Amino acid sequence: MAIQTPRQRLANEKWAKKNEKKLGKPKVKAKDQVSKSPISKPWIIALIFLLIGGAILELVSLLL
Repeated sequence: MAIQTPRQRLANEKWAKKNEKKLGKPKVKAKDQVSKSPISKPWIIALIFLLIGGAILELVSLLL
């Protein structure tokens, strides 16, 4: 990265302030934010129920 002169640094800060007014402040992501699962809890519960229920039915049909 190139070294900035004080004049360049001031110009960059001025441009950043002007650009921030135009575009708004950037959204800051929290580092501690927990990522969400792409599938909601009710769907996960329904899938587990179907898998376990299917396995139980399969075991019952094998034993009978």
